[in-house]
Amino acid sequence: MRREDLLTLTPDSLAALANRGLVKRAAKELDAGTVPDLDLAADGTVTAAFPDGATTVLPAAGGLEAATCTCGAAAKCRHRVGAVLAYQRAQGASDDATGEAATPQAEPETVASPAAITDEQLRETLARHSFTAAEKARRAGYTARLVWPGPDRPAVAELPTCTVSFLVPGQLGYVHTDATGPARDLGIILAVWAFREATEGDATSTVGGDTVAPDLGEAPALIERVLLAGVEGVDGVLSAALSREAAALTKRRLHWPAGALNDLIDHVGRYRDRAASYDPQRFAALLAEIPARERASRSAAGTPVSQNLGTEETAETPLTLVRLSSLGCRIDTDGDRRTAEIFLAHPETGMVLTLRRDWEIPEDRLLTGHDLAGRRLAGCRLDALASGNVVSEAAVRTAARTLKVGTGRLAKTQTLPLGRSWNDLPATLRVTNLDVLARQLSTLPPSLIRARVAAESVRAIAIAEVADCGYNPATQTLEAVIAAPDGGTARVRAVHRPAAPGALEAIETALDRHPEAIAGRVLRHRGELIIEPTAILTPAGPVVPDLVPGDDAAALDAAATATADPVSAALEEAITACADLAHRGLRQAREPSRRRVEGAAGALQRTGLRSLAADFIQLSKALGEDDDNARTSTWTAAAIRTLVTAELH
Repeated sequence: MRREDLLTLTPDSLAALANRGLVKRAAKELDAGTVPDLDLAADGTVTAAFPDGATTVLPAAGGLEAATCTCGAAAKCRHRVGAVLAYQRAQGASDDATGEAATPQAEPETVASPAAITDEQLRETLARHSFTAAEKARRAGYTARLVWPGPDRPAVAELPTCTVSFLVPGQLGYVHTDATGPARDLGIILAVWAFREATEGDATSTVGGDTVAPDLGEAPALIERVLLAGVEGVDGVLSAALSREAAALTKRRLHWPAGALNDLIDHVGRYRDRAASYDPQRFAALLAEIPARERASRSAAGTPVSQNLGTEETAETPLTLVRLSSLGCRIDTDGDRRTAEIFLAHPETGMVLTLRRDWEIPEDRLLTGHDLAGRRLAGCRLDALASGNVVSEAAVRTAARTLKVGTGRLAKTQTLPLGRSWNDLPATLRVTNLDVLARQLSTLPPSLIRARVAAESVRAIAIAEVADCGYNPATQTLEAVIAAPDGGTARVRAVHRPAAPGALEAIETALDRHPEAIAGRVLRHRGELIIEPTAILTPAGPVVPDLVPGDDAAALDAAATATADPVSAALEEAITACADLAHRGLRQAREPSRRRVEGAAGALQRTGLRSLAADFIQLSKALGEDDDNARTSTWTAAAIRTLVTAELH
C-alpha cells in the first residue's frame, strides 16, 4: 500500500504544516545518515523508529496533525517531518528499483478540487459549531479569490478573514490556514463552499448574500451637503453627522463606505489644522467614492456587493505562528504625528500585511525616519522589522490586512536577516514580468469601489536593468526606469518628504549598485506602471530608504526633460477642475471655476475623450443654474468617470 498523501507533500507544503527550519533540519539529518526504520501497516499507518530512541507514528487518516511522537513535542517536531521525508525517499528508491516511476501514464491525472469535499466529510473532521458561523457568513454573503489545483500547485482560497491552502488534494488532514482557533475551522468550510460554487478556472467565487444591496443610510445625502458647502463649510454639526453615520455603517458591517467617511472626516480635520498633508484631489476622490460604491452595489453585473461595501469582512482574525519577509517601510506624517508602516510579505498566503505605529512629533525636533529606526515595536527595533524576516507567535490580522503583534513573555516576536528570502516569495508577490503585472492590474475593479486593503498593491519586483535615473527639482521627484528579467518596464518614482530627508539619495545610490530587486507600491498611472519604493535589495543587502540618514543637502543627478502626454495632461486638468469645485463647494462656484471646467472639456474633446468632455459640458451648465441636485449629480458623474479613466489610461 502506498501513502499517496505523504508522497504528495512538497518541502513547501511541509514547511507550511510545520516550519521551514524543521524541514531543513530533518533533511540534513537524513543526509547525514540518521535514517529511521520504517514500518508500513496494512491499514496504511507508518511507524518510524529513529536512532535517538524517538518513535513517530503517521496514521492513515488525520494528516500531520494526527501524528504522534515519543520525543515529547506537543505538535511539531523534526521526527514527524523526518518520517515523511524518509518515507518519500524510501518510496522513491523502491520505484527506481522496480521501474514504476519511469512508466509513462497514458493521460495526466486530474487533480482533485476541494469542491469534491462533501459537507459530511467536513462535519466528521471539523467542530460542529463552526457550521453555525459558516451558515451565518453564507447568508451575509462572502467572496473568495481562488487558485485552482494543478500538478505543481495546491488549491488556495483567499477569504476576507484568512487564506486556506489544500496541500493534498481531497484530504482535510493537510489543510493549512493562517487562522487559529474557531476561525480555522470556519475558514476551511467557507473555502470548500467557495470552490463548490465556482466554475473551474474562475478567479473569484461569490457565495450567498442578499440580492438587494444594503442601503447606505444618510451617507449619500451627507456627501452632497459637503460637496455643496466645500471643505470650509463643514462645520461642527456636519462633522458630527458624518461621524455618527460612519459609526452606523461600521455597526452594519458596511466597512468600506464607513472607511471612506472616516477618511473624509480626517481630511477635513487636516484642512482645519492647515496641515501640509491636506490634498484637494484626495478630498474630491473621497467625495466621489461613496456614490461610486452605491452605484456599483446596485448594478446587476460587475463587482459583488460584498466587495463594494465590505459586508463580508470581520474585524480581527488570530493567526498561528507566522513567518514574514519584510518589504520595507514608509515613514510619513499624519497631522502632528509621525507614522511608520512596515510591509510584511506572508509567503504561505501570498499577501502583504501592514504593521503600523505612530509617534507624536516633538516641538523641538523633526523626528525623521532615521530617528525612528532605533525605536522598538513589538519588542524589536523598527529598522530590523523593516529589513529582515519576522517570526511571531502572537499576531492578529484585521480586515484591512493590518497586523497587530502581541508583546510579552508568551508572545515572542523576533527578527532574522532577510538574506535572499524575496526569491522564495510566491508569484503573487514576486514579479519577474512587469507586462503580466500590468495586465493583472488592468483587470481589477476601479480603486473607487475596490476593497480598502492597506497594502494591496505592494510587490517585490526583480530588476534586470536600471535606466534614466534623475531628479526633477521643480517637483522634488526622483525617477528611474527599471526592466524586469522576463519582460516589461516600470517607472520608479519617489517624492521628497521631510519625514525621510535621506530617502532620495539612498534610492539613487542603491539603483547605481546593480540592485537585484525593489519593493514598493505598484499602480497604473497615465499609461505606465509606477513603483513607489519602500525597500531595495542590493548585493550588499537590503536598503530601506525612509530610514537612511540625510539632510536634504545631497546633489542628485538631473532628470531628462519628459515629453508631455496630451491625454494625461487633459485628464490632469479635469481632475484639478473637479478638485477645485469640491474644495470651494459647488454653491460657491464662480466664473473662474466655470471657465476651468470648460477648459477641461475642450482639452478632453481634443484628445478624443468625447463622453468625458460631454460630462464636463453638462457640469458647466449645471453650475450656472440654481439647482443643487443638478450640480451634485453632474459633478459626481464627471468626477467618477474622470478618476476611472485616469486609472485605466
